[in-house]
Amino acid sequence: MLISSSTHKFRVAICGAGIGGLVLAITIGKFAGHDIHIDLYEAHDAITTSGAGISVPRRTAEVMVELGLSEKIPNPSPDYGLRLRKSNALKGGFEWFHFIFKTLKRGSTMHRKDLVDILEQNIPSSCTVHFNKRLTKYEKHSPGSLVLYFADDSTSTADVLVGADGIHSSVRKTFFETIGPDTVDPSKIRHYGDPSWTGTLVYRSVFPAEKLSKLDPSNVALKDFIIFCGKGKERRSMSQHMLLMNGKLAQPFEGHWVSDVSLEEAEEAYQDFEPDAKRLLNCFEKPSRWALHVVNELPLFTCDRVALIGDAAHAMTPYCGAGAGQAIEDAFVLGRLLAHPLTTLDNVPVALKAYQDVRLPFTQFVARGSGLTGKMYDFRRTWVL
Repeated sequence: MLISSSTHKFRVAICGAGIGGLVLAITIGKFAGHDIHIDLYEAHDAITTSGAGISVPRRTAEVMVELGLSEKIPNPSPDYGLRLRKSNALKGGFEWFHFIFKTLKRGSTMHRKDLVDILEQNIPSSCTVHFNKRLTKYEKHSPGSLVLYFADDSTSTADVLVGADGIHSSVRKTFFETIGPDTVDPSKIRHYGDPSWTGTLVYRSVFPAEKLSKLDPSNVALKDFIIFCGKGKERRSMSQHMLLMNGKLAQPFEGHWVSDVSLEEAEEAYQDFEPDAKRLLNCFEKPSRWALHVVNELPLFTCDRVALIGDAAHAMTPYCGAGAGQAIEDAFVLGRLLAHPLTTLDNVPVALKAYQDVRLPFTQFVARGSGLTGKMYDFRRTWVL
């Protein structure tokens, strides 16, 4: 059934059909029905994702329950946790810490693409998805409407704009370039708009666990979620997912953020690690090197009728496996506020401010904790309880 635009309370544009953008669309659709029309703009020609594993902790799982998607999330093992090894020892490392997440009764891990597929299958009928629409900027026009400009020279309008467009967010960049000196120090605009390199290079590869099992059937990485740690370096393994960290002094990164590299380059970075870690490296298939960037702590996530969620607002290091979960929580909180019966076009800024008050301090707390965890993994910091 076609519904006239006049029946909509307002029109929401979401830039970015990643995990955060999809959850936001699903949340608004579930709790507002057709009262709010959603335009979901994706820069690529399909809904895709990068990376492999994703953590689904208890809080994230509770959101999935509220959205009616919990049955599609795998159950965790009873002893879900991770083991940390001191591995920069040529003849053999040793286990020095073991986390068991007993509180994560609904926590789990899954492949990122599997989660995205689940979310894509549940896009509500009140949402129109537009592909090959890469936002370049937006403008505010009176009496309050937003005009969106895309790389293909097309334009569109919206009442509310949500930037779910990741670490390179054009929404965030325009947000701080146009926000005005009374709100944000002009000297900080670039600091907020552009991501920063952490000084860390990440070597990644995905391969079947059977490959390692044939090469080294007793390898510790086959038994649990293992993080191989070393001074200034960290390497983690979770069955089919592998992540390598090589810390360096932070400075502007020159070159491509993501590059294909040789196996020899990855092996060279960890030549002083224990045998189990080296044999894991031997299994690498098509390794790539990532320059790990983050979004600097922002003073605000919203202004007027524009808001930021997920990596656009708080892209963080991966040491706590919390980035996707925080994007899901952002989307759920913002979606419930926008879909609330008392939210109207006139008071949307109040709803967005409530979202910011809840989510900004918590996500930045998580991001700082992730950074500290990374320093602990490579023995640059100890936790003080």
